[in-house]
Amino acid sequence: MNLRTRKDIYGLEDHLQPKGIYRISRLAAGISGIEVQPNKPVVGPSAFAHQSGVHQHGVLRDRATYEIMKPEELGIPQGGVMLGKLSGRHALREHANELGIYLTEHELNRAFEKFKELADRKKDITERDVVAILREQMHGSLGRYRMHSFQIFSGNRMTSTATVSLNNGCDIITRADCGDGPVEACFHAVDQITGISCSLESYQLRAVTEGEDALGEVTVRVRNGEDVMLGKGVSTDIIEASCLAYLNAVNRLLEQQTERG
Repeated sequence: MNLRTRKDIYGLEDHLQPKGIYRISRLAAGISGIEVQPNKPVVGPSAFAHQSGVHQHGVLRDRATYEIMKPEELGIPQGGVMLGKLSGRHALREHANELGIYLTEHELNRAFEKFKELADRKKDITERDVVAILREQMHGSLGRYRMHSFQIFSGNRMTSTATVSLNNGCDIITRADCGDGPVEACFHAVDQITGISCSLESYQLRAVTEGEDALGEVTVRVRNGEDVMLGKGVSTDIIEASCLAYLNAVNRLLEQQTERG
């Protein structure tokens, strides 16, 4: 972007497509589990945000006053997404393709199912909500086990207990376990069902949007022996998002171990 905005100084040309910069940045963040800091230039969440009254007035009159590049040129989504409760699979696919995200039929079905669930829970669905759902499917939604249901008993004067039910394609298996908190209890219950015990190396929770009904995105890194795997889950319920992220990582570990024989 330096080469493009300062052509008069560098005098160089390139044949790159800047619209892919934001998409690649989000992909790298999703794979690594490391989010871009708000103050980072070009792709940081605050790169095109203006809080100062003087800045806001200048941008409203002419965006070029304080912006030497346009967010649209970088592929950064602008404005609210027009998807809603009545939107269909085709609209979601088209929107994903516009963002440079190409899903298989199975991934699209899972993303659409998640989108409909979110539309029932959340009043306003934003662009960032949709991107988070699509990213979760890109990260890998296939696996031996799928979440069926969970129930939590927790409080400040009691041991947290989780009852988790997973669907393995043929049966629904239910187990209960305890932990220092509801999240750990869920993880232990998942371990009982899958038969694979993992240690949690890192846990990150971030709100995708603002507000009390914000979609929570959880990223976990788990270890089983020498194998380390990343998992991601999104939900308006942070316990559910945590459980989905952990299950995502465990499914990928099981798949990797199966491939090795």
